[in-house]
Amino acid sequence: MTTTESKDLGAEELRARAAEALTRARARSDALTDAVDDEDLIRQHSKLMSPLVWDLAHIGSQEELWLVRDVGGREPLRPDIDDIYDAFQHARADRPALPLLSPAEARSYVREVREKAFDVLERVPLGGRRLTEQAFAFGMVTQHEQQHDETMLATHQLRQGDPVLHAPEPPPARPGTLPAEVLVPGGAFTMGTSAEPWALDNERPAHEIAVDAYWMDTTPVTSGAYAGFLDSGGYDDERWWSPAGWAYRTGNGITAPRFWKREQDGWWRTRFGVYERITATEPVVHVSFFEAEAYAAWAGRRLPTEAEWEKAARFDPASGRSRRFPWGDEEPGAEHANLGQRHLRPAPAGAYPAGASPTGVHQLIGDVWEWTSTDLHGYPGFAAFPYQEYSEVFFGPEYKVLRGGSFGTDAAAIRGTFRNWDYPIRRQIFAGFRTARDAGPGEG
Repeated sequence: MTTTESKDLGAEELRARAAEALTRARARSDALTDAVDDEDLIRQHSKLMSPLVWDLAHIGSQEELWLVRDVGGREPLRPDIDDIYDAFQHARADRPALPLLSPAEARSYVREVREKAFDVLERVPLGGRRLTEQAFAFGMVTQHEQQHDETMLATHQLRQGDPVLHAPEPPPARPGTLPAEVLVPGGAFTMGTSAEPWALDNERPAHEIAVDAYWMDTTPVTSGAYAGFLDSGGYDDERWWSPAGWAYRTGNGITAPRFWKREQDGWWRTRFGVYERITATEPVVHVSFFEAEAYAAWAGRRLPTEAEWEKAARFDPASGRSRRFPWGDEEPGAEHANLGQRHLRPAPAGAYPAGASPTGVHQLIGDVWEWTSTDLHGYPGFAAFPYQEYSEVFFGPEYKVLRGGSFGTDAAAIRGTFRNWDYPIRRQIFAGFRTARDAGPGEG
């Protein structure tokens, strides 16, 4: 096989990978929008979220801008709707008042865009531009669509009415008792990446950072453990809350995680239209950063920093290197993590032993996004690419970093270096947390 043939084979493999990822994302978008009627698609189920039909057309608009126009150099399909589907031009609460495409128009538009995008994928050289190296632009658009699919899943959680989404139950916890916490050794490790082909700008570049030894919860905090905080009066005790968290809790009358309700026989919740008793062994979900922070204080612990989270998720003490994922470098499989909307809830603590990190931390990928104590910022040497609005405009103390993905995150949109962020008040997202504490003298 000649060098040219090798390069061609590599390019074809890249095209196949990109096509598969785009196709999987579109199948999910279709499932989320086909699950409801047109009236539900155009309705705003919460002012925190866009109508589902806006998300669908926005997915197509971004794909057109990057793959059809920029990478492909093709003529615009619908330049008249660029402003309508620009997320920075219109707040979510205002989007229902815009002249949105109808459900039928939106579906037709995204189909036409996809046909042209696939044509571009077949023809464009995968090199010569940073956007096309390793099919980066196609990976970026795939991740964007999957991120909006997770947003649409959160909208489904907020909608009223009978259940329309269904999925099998996640696997049970494996037999055996896990320790409550594990020791992560101190020292330097490589954080971020310079090599992951589809990594986004805020994950770059790889850099060395040192952390002191610390103890990390083996699993995310469960609903049962969190109910103990509630039942002890934790929401009424200002001692556990930061000043900002206490002001938020009292000012908004928050008394429990979102979607939870206390009944005579305990805590219940609404999950995708089903009213059910909380599952004590599942990671708690739909809590804000402020609630997570207060629980940690009540438990005599703290939230981990982002660097601590990533070291627990990636560092292998035996080899001294950082892995792509806790379990190694291979892509996530069903045995590793609860991802991709395969299930419609977090799995019980301890359900994925094959996904544990070398230090014995479980479920760092999937199940629930995990709040960290770190504000979003750029790494040393950060450079915005391909546009500032992806992450740079969010840098600062207003946003807290979340890590690890949730049951609603697709494998294409998560890895050990992936960084999510949101306002510390957010509760409609699939967010939970785990806690940490400093190691004592001589530990680690």
